This record gives sequence, structure tokens and C-alpha cells, in this order.
Amino acid sequence: MSKSTSSKRWLQRQGKDPYVKKVRQSHYRSRAVYKLQEIDQKRKLFKPGQTVIDLGAAPGSWSQYVAERVGANGKVIALDILSMEPIEGVIIIEGDFTEQATLDNCLTNIGNSGADLVISDMAPNITGIRDADQAKTMYLLELALDLARQVLNPGGDLLMKVFEGAGVDDFRKELSQLFQRVSNEKPAASRDQSREFYILARHINI
Repeated sequence: MSKSTSSKRWLQRQGKDPYVKKVRQSHYRSRAVYKLQEIDQKRKLFKPGQTVIDLGAAPGSWSQYVAERVGANGKVIALDILSMEPIEGVIIIEGDFTEQATLDNCLTNIGNSGADLVISDMAPNITGIRDADQAKTMYLLELALDLARQVLNPGGDLLMKVFEGAGVDDFRKELSQLFQRVSNEKPAASRDQSREFYILARHINI
């Protein structure tokens, strides 16, 4: 398939996507917000006053939504390697989450109070080599889980984007040993043809 043909198909799909149309009429920065919104409405993720860590946050629609849900007494820390425009009520850290300096910055901003929820919409830069891309994805998931272990308060939750493939079953088993409940979430805004889904791990055992 030529690059121009692929671009045309992408534009056609975008034009027909109801979530693309919906987000254009909203203040949110991307259609990804509707994935998080649907999971939240179903699973009741957020409460006023929570501290939430948003990994892979750019362009910022998840952080926008979370800031609204946790309110002025909450704290939202957004991390991404890409730069983001400021968001009211959100601490933005620009840096590579795989590097220690970025992680240390995050931990400093969390402080001693810990976090109630870690959410991750992180995905690696796709090369098109499926095995390599999946390995990178699993590496990011392990990093997110490692952060969750460090910062989550007792009973805290973890929500992560996952691509079905090698290593996912073992990772889900690992989560099941650390959290009381683990579920798969496939919100309507996540395209049917995509291998993407979300794993929600609730109530960490600390």
C-alpha cells in the first residue's frame, strides 16, 4: 500500500469517526478522552481530592479530564516525552519516562502523600516490526507497574493501555498477584480493528 493511499484511508476514517467530530466540538485535545471517560463512568475511577499520575499524557486530554474529576483539592501529574501546552491544575513533566531523572522528578512532585491512581496511555514509537513493537510495549507496561508499586497508596489502582500479543497473559497474571481485581476494558472509542485495549488493576495489596 502506498503512503498516499494509506493517508487517504486515514483521512476517510477520521472523517467518519463520531469521536473525532465530538472532540472538535469540545475543549478536549484528542478523542482519547472518550476512552478514559467511558471506563470512568463504568468503573468509577476518580474522586475529588485524589492524586493521579498520567503517563504518556500528550497532548493532554486525559489530564484535562482527570483535573476536572479530582477538583482543586486533587493533584494531577502528567508525564510525556513530548511537550504539552499548560493545563490548569496539572503539573506537567516533559521527559523520557525510561530515564531516571524524569522518574525522580515525578517522585519529587508526588511527595510523601503517595498516589491514588496511575493511568498510562503510553505506546512506543511503532516500527512496523510486530515482535519488536510488542516487546517495547511490554517494557513500558513493566515500567508503569514499577512506578505504581513505588507510589500507590493502599487500595490504589492502575489503568494501562495494552496491545494484545506476546507477554500480555503473563503480565496479567503478575498484576493478579499484586491487585485484588484485574479486568480488561475495551471502550467504544477504541477502534474495533485495533489490538488496543486497557487493563484495569484495582486495590493494590500493600
